[in-house]
Amino acid sequence: MAVKDLFDLTGKVALITGGSRGLGKEMALAFAEQGADVVITSRKIESCEEVAASVEALGRQAMPYACHVAHWDELDGLVDAAYNRFGKIDILVNNAGMSPLYPSLLDVNEKLWDAVLGVNLKGPFRLSALVGSRMVTDGGGSIINVSSTASMHPGAGTAPYGAAKAGLNALTEALARAFGPTVRVNTLMPGPFLTDISKAWDMSDPDQFKSKALQRAGNPSEIVGAALFLASDASSYTTGSIVRSDGH
Repeated sequence: MAVKDLFDLTGKVALITGGSRGLGKEMALAFAEQGADVVITSRKIESCEEVAASVEALGRQAMPYACHVAHWDELDGLVDAAYNRFGKIDILVNNAGMSPLYPSLLDVNEKLWDAVLGVNLKGPFRLSALVGSRMVTDGGGSIINVSSTASMHPGAGTAPYGAAKAGLNALTEALARAFGPTVRVNTLMPGPFLTDISKAWDMSDPDQFKSKALQRAGNPSEIVGAALFLASDASSYTTGSIVRSDGH
């Protein structure tokens, strides 16, 4: 394959959870620009439809679909709808996430804990199981689990989130072995990015929003290079790995 074709996604179909905003939206548009058709899912159908329109403006097909990834039974419907529309899924991006703020660990109740683990870990497991199994039957694919640097260096205010994302890192290795050798599964680990979530940050604390080496937070579009690498043939010998995009 020519080097210029390594990142080509022509003829591919990508399903992106949390695809209606932030990093997920950036990935959806980048994949479309590289030739992929895209399934965009999040809890709000109106937001999915807006991104779908942008994908179609790039000349690709798009399918908006409302789904709460923490609701186990909803994921079967999502997968069935995607396969009914496109006949396959080549790229799955488990990007949906949540990290609600809390004043102290004693204020983390069971509902909050279950919600964070549901979106960040339970949903990606179930969706990967459903899609990954079909990818194996179809002969290949790429699953990208979007984690966080909080999985390795969680703060006091991100304990449930950090624990869930650490579990997602471990899940990546297990799925890579379960679905190999034809399906690749990798972790994409962002650091601080200036998405909607960053509006809740305490900007008086520079350690919360600046990387140590580059001394800034990332712009959402800066996730694209790493995402395209993992989605495309450029990463054909990469699986079970963690690819950091965190400004160190």
